Amino acid sequence: MQTVDTNSAYFAKFCFSLGINLKRIEVIADDETEIIEAARRMSAKYDFVVTSGGIGPTHDDITYSSIAKAFDLKLSKHEGAFARMKKLSKPQPNFTWDEPSPVLTAKMRMIELPIDHTRDIDSQVLFVDESLWVPISVVNGNVHILPGVPKLFEKLMDGLKPLLLPRLTDPEGKGTYRMLFSTPLAESAMAPFLTELAAKVEPQGVKVGSYPRWEQARNTVTLVGSNLQYLESLISEVEQGIEGIRVQVEGEDDKRSSEQADKNSERVDI
Repeated sequence: MQTVDTNSAYFAKFCFSLGINLKRIEVIADDETEIIEAARRMSAKYDFVVTSGGIGPTHDDITYSSIAKAFDLKLSKHEGAFARMKKLSKPQPNFTWDEPSPVLTAKMRMIELPIDHTRDIDSQVLFVDESLWVPISVVNGNVHILPGVPKLFEKLMDGLKPLLLPRLTDPEGKGTYRMLFSTPLAESAMAPFLTELAAKVEPQGVKVGSYPRWEQARNTVTLVGSNLQYLESLISEVEQGIEGIRVQVEGEDDKRSSEQADKNSERVDI
């Protein structure tokens, strides 16, 4: 069975919506050495790090223990998480919380968290959704450990948003805007104009992108930035420079282009 990663796409959209500049997404094997290396490197390089998966009850769920080792921490039972687990978990046949059992041992793996006892505990274990017992474990101040189950991951990311907003450059969390342009020109034909445009708009925090659309008559150019008014002031210049038009959705003018091509073909045949 192959697992489809939807969390990366959701996280990318989450960052974009808040204007967070997403730098990197990595897929790490269930390997302690790899997790330790990646956690240390990412934590040292970036302000906000999120992990997804590997915190379940089975033997191959090693994210908590690996990240604990990465920062020389011990795993500690979090009583608050345990209380919420007992309260919010669905009843399970032939299981009791009061007697030792393999099932209880497995469940306990999920609330034994990497805790730095020299720091404030509450800032290391975040409960951001009242309907869930699952916490977000925060290690080294910036590594946020989340479950891999998409519904849980998405709920917890959404719950984390109010805590992130005060840390953003734009505390209102208005995010980033993307404008799409459709052009019949090849990337090589647009390159001189786009290079000049990118140099011009970079000081304003705007990024210019071009994307070929395989086996399509038109390609895509994008402008991405946080200042909508400035982006809108560039529309006419970009449309002229790439001999194209602004579109709301990539490919929305493909049918129009195809119909025009058919008309031109008909004229040639006559």
